[in-house]
Amino acid sequence: MNQLRKCTVIKSVLLLAVLCTATVVQAAGVGTVTHLSGPLLAKKANGSVRVLTTKSAVEPGDTLSTQGKSYAQIKFSDGSTLILQPDTVLTIDKFSYDVAKPSADNIAYTLVQGGVRANAGLLGKRSKDSVQMVTPMANISMQAANVVVQYVKSDEEAIAAAREAYLLASTAALDVAMQATRSDMPAPAAIQPLMLAQINIPLPTGLTPKATGLTPPLPPGLYIQVIDGLINVTNKGGAQTFAPGQFGFTPTPIQAPVVVPKNPALQFIPPPAFSLPPPVTTGQNAPRSNAVDCVVR
Repeated sequence: MNQLRKCTVIKSVLLLAVLCTATVVQAAGVGTVTHLSGPLLAKKANGSVRVLTTKSAVEPGDTLSTQGKSYAQIKFSDGSTLILQPDTVLTIDKFSYDVAKPSADNIAYTLVQGGVRANAGLLGKRSKDSVQMVTPMANISMQAANVVVQYVKSDEEAIAAAREAYLLASTAALDVAMQATRSDMPAPAAIQPLMLAQINIPLPTGLTPKATGLTPPLPPGLYIQVIDGLINVTNKGGAQTFAPGQFGFTPTPIQAPVVVPKNPALQFIPPPAFSLPPPVTTGQNAPRSNAVDCVVR
């Protein structure tokens, strides 16, 4: 009997070790939230939603959504970064980076709405044709550039997006509230109550398009600003290459992107606490995180 108990204990310990190892690997992801000024949600393809905090991991397939006036910065395993401005929705479609396998390099994002600043990492520097961003207006070959991309929706699209944001934020907030009231499942320590309280859930009826903080509001369309490097923007209307210091615009998916002579009031101003990423010099493994995220099933 004692031998049977010892065997059972050993098996339990081994199983626990395996589960812990699997959890750490899953938490590592391909990138980490390094800066956050408000609520940030991540929705998976299966519909589950996580409320992210600093040090939370992100993975391929995650759709990231900044709520209210939130900015969020993500640093990836190749040293590249994305900064999301308020009311932005972006999906990490693919992220494949291995220091020893340049042939497998592949990064793909989909910008659904809002704006991002993308800063190139090691992958973009060694595999310039392997970083792509898809938007409703055009596809962007990012290469090794540092750029600002902003997609401004039409009024109808903005109203629909506000409804989607309401459903996403309310679902996440409801799940955390339910966990907090259960005696057998306390709310995760990594979830900051103040951050959850700051989630701005709009009313589901009587919605009007929200201003993005730009003055005056930009007309609908896709806007580009190249800080350094080169990018190529392509849609059904044609293609255009943009160089450092240039601004671009396309109003529809069938009108070719064009260079505009000056800044069309495009603004991207993260909080002062957000620091620009240092130059990328060495490769590192994917950032690891032990943060516990709130998962909505």
